Amino acid sequence: MTTLKRGAALYQAGETIMRAVEAPVNGMERVLGRKRMPWLFLAPNLVLFGIFTFLPIAIAVGYAFTGGTNLFVSDRPFVGFENFGTLLACDDYLRPGTCRESLFWTAVWNTLWFVAFNVVATLLVALITALILNRAIVARGFFRAIFFYPVLLSPVVIGLIWKWFLDRNGLLNAFLQMLGVPPEIFLLDVGWSRFFVVVVSVWFHMGFYTLILLAGLQAIPKELYEAAAIDAASPRRTLLRITLPLLGPNLLVVLILLMIRSVQIFDEAWVLTNGGGPGTANSFIVQYIYQMAFSSDLRLFGLASAASVLMGFVLLVLTLIQLRLGRRMES
Repeated sequence: MTTLKRGAALYQAGETIMRAVEAPVNGMERVLGRKRMPWLFLAPNLVLFGIFTFLPIAIAVGYAFTGGTNLFVSDRPFVGFENFGTLLACDDYLRPGTCRESLFWTAVWNTLWFVAFNVVATLLVALITALILNRAIVARGFFRAIFFYPVLLSPVVIGLIWKWFLDRNGLLNAFLQMLGVPPEIFLLDVGWSRFFVVVVSVWFHMGFYTLILLAGLQAIPKELYEAAAIDAASPRRTLLRITLPLLGPNLLVVLILLMIRSVQIFDEAWVLTNGGGPGTANSFIVQYIYQMAFSSDLRLFGLASAASVLMGFVLLVLTLIQLRLGRRMES
């Protein structure tokens, strides 16, 4: 009886609150009209989105067309496309040493190779992991949590963990010494450092993309697999004819997100390689932007903003191309 009374009291309180809210909402609906009401509820999010997204983009574009080392735009002279010309001035784009901003083109080519390897590796690992976790295996929920856990960590923490692991006196070298292999300074070797930057990125982010693909796999009707089993279709044929085609929209989302995230690589690589080392072997575009704007002696905000605008434009074009291809595949 007491439980029923408490339930009735809660219901009464909720009904009172809804009636109190209903009056002003109805009043606003009469003033704005039914079609404009959704904008009223979207307004707070749109304001925050504008302040923290569109406003910084506008400021970056403004800085890209100014020169000097002053911080405030009002104190900076207008230079037009001079910053973009400086970045794009090059005799041979395949040889960064012939470019006016050699560090920028070194970062561009380093970013391109990282994107190529990281996107392919992460997509394959996430897809294989999702296919395994979609099966009826023991402790499936536990393994899903384990694979997703690195995503919850800070990129700086990830970089420090792997830096300790790959150090000359780290865990990996201790294991190699047990096998009689001499220790290796992995992060001071160009080949090894590039390899482990990709490995760390895959390990760090694959859990997030695995969940996206896993959601797509669980949305595929089981009747299709039952029909394939009745027709004695092989696992390979089932994968190629049922799973991958129906997983196409999820794969496209993962590909776009992976592309954007790979181009924006910075935090974990910066910590892991001590600022892009050895030398400039792991110097990427975002690192170049950071160095020009904040860590160089001249603080070239215009040059850094121009580089960020170019990067954003390239990402926008790539995203639009991928979306267009995705729509053609669906049709």
